[in-house]
Amino acid sequence: MPYSDRMQKNHLYTVFFAPRGFDRMVDLGMQIAQQYLSPFDKIVGLVGLAGSGKSMMIRGMFPGLELVNDDDGVNVRPLPILDVAEENTGFFSAHTYHLDIHFEAAFTQMHVLAQAIMDAVNLGKRVIVEHFDLIYPFLNRNAHLLIGIGEEVIITRPTLFGPEPQDIADIVFKSQSFRRMIHTAEDLFEYVMRKHGMTETFLHADVRHGFVFSFQDKPQLRINLDEIEQEVNAMIIQDIPISFHDDLHIRIGEEMWLCHGPRMHVRSTGEIKIFTLNKEYLVEPITGRFLLVGTVGERGAQKISDLNKIV
Repeated sequence: MPYSDRMQKNHLYTVFFAPRGFDRMVDLGMQIAQQYLSPFDKIVGLVGLAGSGKSMMIRGMFPGLELVNDDDGVNVRPLPILDVAEENTGFFSAHTYHLDIHFEAAFTQMHVLAQAIMDAVNLGKRVIVEHFDLIYPFLNRNAHLLIGIGEEVIITRPTLFGPEPQDIADIVFKSQSFRRMIHTAEDLFEYVMRKHGMTETFLHADVRHGFVFSFQDKPQLRINLDEIEQEVNAMIIQDIPISFHDDLHIRIGEEMWLCHGPRMHVRSTGEIKIFTLNKEYLVEPITGRFLLVGTVGERGAQKISDLNKIV
């Protein structure tokens, strides 16, 4: 019995928070590969909107894999998988191929891409497919491992009984807007904290529809948390443009700001819905760290203990 059947035959879903920023996303990809990827998986499908972090996830899962849509700004041409039969005759032929369906559909017909995937699989190759939901109707078979990326990362091993790629897409597409809002609110919050005297470093963590800043020592600020929340909400009301600057920076209006996930933002602060800051520092009982929690949407009215409640 293959490894994947022995070890994961009862696996339905695993859910992680989708982190924001390159380092955290790559680290999660590495964790997923270690825990869920089987040597027998020939098709690994990823589902998520543009900018959700699919390529970052792949870099963590498959270090060193050449991504055809992100080669230092130069797209790989011709598409290697289209010549998989010819390449397979060489001793140094690739074992793993990457394919971005959303990008490649502009150059190659869907049925040709689907046939190339199957040709590679039949030759014992592995294919990593971004936007797997788009090719599935032409491929007529599901992925061995299917990963959806929205506000949360969903890992599933589909069977005859599902889930279908569109089932995963419906979930992650709906939640993606919250992930963008949360990330922008997170940067606005740090911006205001730094403006009012915060010098301490902190760790990032997540709650549903929100973020957590974790401090070793309680931050020293010139204003209280109520005023910080009011100032962040004032920036939201001003509808300040948020734009990509480079791989490590965004622009908040005209001001450049350090950010490790610069493509994961709303277009302007006015798109953020109802920012709420918990007005006290929570103390994590095991580590003794001080936590500040911010949320977007209506979850801000909930008790802290209910933020991650499964509904």
